[in-house]
Amino acid sequence: MPEKVNLNAYFERIGFAGSIAPTLATLGMLHALHPAIIPFENLNPLMGEPVRLDQPSLERKFLAEKRGGYCFEHNLLFKRMLEDLDYTTRPLLARVIWNNPDHLERPPSHMLLLVEVNGQNYIADVGFGGLTLTAPLRLRAGVEQETPHETFRLSGGDPDWTLEARIGEDWRALYSFNLDPVSEDAIALLNQAIAADPASPFTHELRVALSPGGRRLKLHNADFTVQRAEADAEKREITRMETLRSVLTEEFGLTLPNDERLEPALAQFLPPVPPPAEPPAEPAPEPAPEPEQPLDSGP
Repeated sequence: MPEKVNLNAYFERIGFAGSIAPTLATLGMLHALHPAIIPFENLNPLMGEPVRLDQPSLERKFLAEKRGGYCFEHNLLFKRMLEDLDYTTRPLLARVIWNNPDHLERPPSHMLLLVEVNGQNYIADVGFGGLTLTAPLRLRAGVEQETPHETFRLSGGDPDWTLEARIGEDWRALYSFNLDPVSEDAIALLNQAIAADPASPFTHELRVALSPGGRRLKLHNADFTVQRAEADAEKREITRMETLRSVLTEEFGLTLPNDERLEPALAQFLPPVPPPAEPPAEPAPEPAPEPEQPLDSGP
């Protein structure tokens, strides 16, 4: 039985106020708003906190606590919301190629969605960090498809598809996937490994991203990047805890968890705080002058 979803709270969080008919236009609006408002982030794995995928936990974290999450959280929440709007969806697993040349030797580590609209198949993915899709893509090979951010294309399809993004003048592969069915139980097992395995980058790297209109905001450890359309990226290194917390709350819109594990988890990405300077040593007191001898007053 599908888990009950709180559509009103979801619409309020992402600022959606339009038709809820299960059309391509509705899907496009939801797909643009979700990654523009709800950040990709991995604070839970960094703190050693479990990543829970049941609907009440996702709604509490994403909608009530104003947090974000990574691919399984984002796309399962998106899937359940779409199904409540009468879309037909299917979860898919992918092998990440981006910055991962040995992807074929590794198990899948990413989740996306197949969505059917009026008999046509589309892929939707609101959880791929700094290059997440901001529009659904028709499942069709060799066609360049524009989104509010980059232009994408799909290749292959017999049976493996590859998603590519145009970065400058080059096409870069993001991940490969096929249409094999995958159960939520299998997703839960994979999520548990990625959230807790010491070999998983999510347990020892800080990764935060947001995709508002015309910009990509990215934070990797202490390196903060703002990428605007048709402009050079603005980059800066964060060196202080106050600045890091401010970037997370003000730039990414996160409400940080009130957890004593958070600050130590973030501090590992910052330069060590130098010890306070010792006060200068007090000058040694000058020796007291010799008392003057009285004049000889004898005869």
